[in-house]
Amino acid sequence: MALKIGVIGTGAIGRDHIRRITSNLSGGQITAVTDVNETAAKAVIDEYGLQATFYVNDQELLEKGDVDAVLITSWGPAHEQSVLAAIEAGKYVFCEKPLATTAEGCRRIIDAEIKHGKRLVQVGFMRRYDSGYVQLKQAIDEQVIGEPLMIRCAHRNPESAPTYTSDMAITDTLIHEIDVLHWLLNDDYKSVQVSYPRKTRHALSHMRDPQVVLLETNGGVLITAEIFVNCRYGYDIQCEVIGEDGIVKLPEPSSISIRKEAMFGTRILMDWKDRFIEAYDREIQDFIDSIGRGELQGPTAWDGYIAAVTADACVKAQESGEREEIVFTEKPALYGGQPVSQA
Repeated sequence: MALKIGVIGTGAIGRDHIRRITSNLSGGQITAVTDVNETAAKAVIDEYGLQATFYVNDQELLEKGDVDAVLITSWGPAHEQSVLAAIEAGKYVFCEKPLATTAEGCRRIIDAEIKHGKRLVQVGFMRRYDSGYVQLKQAIDEQVIGEPLMIRCAHRNPESAPTYTSDMAITDTLIHEIDVLHWLLNDDYKSVQVSYPRKTRHALSHMRDPQVVLLETNGGVLITAEIFVNCRYGYDIQCEVIGEDGIVKLPEPSSISIRKEAMFGTRILMDWKDRFIEAYDREIQDFIDSIGRGELQGPTAWDGYIAAVTADACVKAQESGEREEIVFTEKPALYGGQPVSQA
């Protein structure tokens, strides 16, 4: 029997997830949708020929909709309310980042999930499902290069939108590196400092671009992360892990090589959706399959909290120019932490 899924938010990423569930993946069926733009939501139902009901808001969808799980792909500030309502209704939740816009909001979600007594939430950090990052994780776990000492990574976009601001380089862009590097190393962050090299002439007047973020983990690994959102030449994700005995590097996306007009090269992607399209497929399929097995396997609400706390410290370091400490609360047992002893 197909998993009945409700979609909260039918904008770009919501539509894309509806497309993949309807056309590419197995085991899931869209049965309910909601969006503040009723016309757009109903147009999605018609476009994909869904046997789905439109609801005026997330609460009505959760109360009246025939759903086993929900995808939350709405505007970021609305995520926390929808996730909490879904947990209260006992529904499984896939929430695109951010889980909540503040660390305190993430903690409220964690507390609600702990009260429920079972993991219901998966956060949309799709890079953990990218084949290149999976290979990096395997190499690190198997100590192919010994203990990791340093990581150099870059997140480059061809251009930024007019509404993009300097802090979004952390909260919207680097947030993916924050999560995937934490996952690769299985090591919490300790401190962060942000520096600004010479500003590119392509950046809008209100923002600073590029930026360089220096993160240190509790285990002593130093991470240098470059964020350059007006690089012009393409969408380029780089990651290199330097270990005691060697180096492992994220592979380039598969592409044909071209010899033409005395030149040799390969094409570079321009769109993030193309770069990680297979990872998006794998993460939603894993969400569906994990529910069928009765236990979620993907990024947790705790991972969302880790990302939020780290991002807050990074933004603070942007403003101060100083080294800022990153401090987390104790990891709950539900997410693999130590159980709290009873007096």
